[in-house]
Amino acid sequence: MATVKVTVTLDEDQLARIRALVAKDKATSVSGFVQHAVSVALDDVAGWGVLLADALVRTGGPVTAEERAWADDVLRSTKRRRKRSVA
Repeated sequence: MATVKVTVTLDEDQLARIRALVAKDKATSVSGFVQHAVSVALDDVAGWGVLLADALVRTGGPVTAEERAWADDVLRSTKRRRKRSVA
């Protein structure tokens, strides 16, 4: 498989922890660790997609516009309450 070099920004603490794993031979390299993490994340997202599709089939199909509007309204209300409680 071909690879491509990219720039990724990480939190300093995360990078230090990855480097510590490399130093202890728990990871092959920083790049190898990141490649593995990306692979796991992609598999996780794909798995959730399958789970969601199955749940939609079992509960009556795709979300309707009305259901989406209701969910959007509820989520917006939750964000407003959360912001007020933090302030």
